[in-house]
Amino acid sequence: MSLARIHTRAQLGIDAPRVYVEVHLSSGLPSLSLVGLPETAVKESKDRVRSAILNSGFEFPAKRITINLAPADLPKDGGRYDLAIALGILVASEQVSEKRLEGHEFIGELALNGELQPIPGVLPAALQTAKSEQRLVLPESNAEEAALCTSGQFYAASSLLEVTAYLQGQDSLRDIVPIDAAHIEKNPLMPDLLDVRGQPQAKRALEIAAAGQHNLLFIGPPGTGKTMLASRLPGIMPPMSEEEALVSASIYSISNQQHDWQKQWRVRPFRSPHHTASGVALVGGGGKPKPGEISLAHGGVLFLDELPEYSRKVLDVLREPLESGRIVISRANRSMTYPANFQLIAAMNPCPCGYFGDPSGRCQCSTDQIRRYQGQASGPLLDRIDLHVEVPPIPTAMLQQAAQGDSTQTVQQRVMQARERQLQRQGCINAELGGDIRDQVCALQENDREWLLAAIETLNLSARAYHRVLKIARTIADLQVRESIERPHLLEALSYRTIDRYLQK
Repeated sequence: MSLARIHTRAQLGIDAPRVYVEVHLSSGLPSLSLVGLPETAVKESKDRVRSAILNSGFEFPAKRITINLAPADLPKDGGRYDLAIALGILVASEQVSEKRLEGHEFIGELALNGELQPIPGVLPAALQTAKSEQRLVLPESNAEEAALCTSGQFYAASSLLEVTAYLQGQDSLRDIVPIDAAHIEKNPLMPDLLDVRGQPQAKRALEIAAAGQHNLLFIGPPGTGKTMLASRLPGIMPPMSEEEALVSASIYSISNQQHDWQKQWRVRPFRSPHHTASGVALVGGGGKPKPGEISLAHGGVLFLDELPEYSRKVLDVLREPLESGRIVISRANRSMTYPANFQLIAAMNPCPCGYFGDPSGRCQCSTDQIRRYQGQASGPLLDRIDLHVEVPPIPTAMLQQAAQGDSTQTVQQRVMQARERQLQRQGCINAELGGDIRDQVCALQENDREWLLAAIETLNLSARAYHRVLKIARTIADLQVRESIERPHLLEALSYRTIDRYLQK
């Protein structure tokens, strides 16, 4: 046999399209040509594959070898095709039987001694292989990642020799058993809301934000607990569904995160980039578009501490993803779309020194300094943040006496019940309401509607802010198990929007 065809998977964002590795041996001077839009790392595979084949005890055919990676118009990069290329050469040269190739796909990078090395993006490949009802052979080092996929057949191998022995029927490969997510569905190390003393209004806003997936801004001097409160939000949000968790895990998989992110299975991500982060780091990009912090926060929380310290241009790139829940990164040779359905929490001081309005009078900032500092975040961005909450300082004596409040588990139960009402009523959470459905779900009594319109005009809020107030009021009503929005719900919702007028003075 002089022609072989091996199935593998490429990486295209969080998708893994199928690639056919076709190997043809013909007469002529010994050579190896690789076609099918391979990039540098793929072109270098010819040297890795040659050494791996020889060091595994096989012969490298002294013939004219042509390797085609189809489809030809799909860019291929990385070392993920090494195993498929090596097997194609061995099958085409009749050193390995093709009988057991049917129904299998192969993925993995080869070391010079024939060992299989881990590669990024295995989880999307495993998911697509399972949908195609194929069996995937992958490196042993990626087994834990593939185990997140609850359906499909996956086999782990540590070397090219193990894979060839399996194809020859001389040995078997280790079956990868799907991970049991039950014991890590709730992270025991997640911070508890009980640790936060005082700040009842901020805790209430945090619960509303979690129940309706509303964006939230904490404003207060240093040391009042803004960061502490923000870090508790993932714990009170409902656990991730399997579909949400797989999308989030796929993003981490292609990002080649170095820590053991698989252990955070079904735990909502909490990303807190430094204020020196660039726009590309935040939303993604580069010559080969990679996901940024907003995509890594998909399904979880993006926390921006010290909001005014970020570049205004960097902050403004968040405006479109906040509305659409995705980010499209366009480059000259390709365009990539990544999920970015995150919940934004931001924190800021009222002035550069942090003590504007403090009764002690220790703030020495000028009016211009305060105005410039508060205006660092643009009005359109602040308009997309649903809840603006002051976090005032609490005297130490009162802090020791303050009640602990409810635990994370107790608040999470209320949040889950509120979200369940939303899903049963309109099929989506309140933050995603729009158009006629929003008008129907957030319908008001005539006198309440006239009162709200007058309040919006008095506070000089935008039409977007008006609709966000309605959504917040709807979430408050859901937490209180009310069928319709009432005046107290509107009053509380408006109390979380007055600070944006204060910020834009």
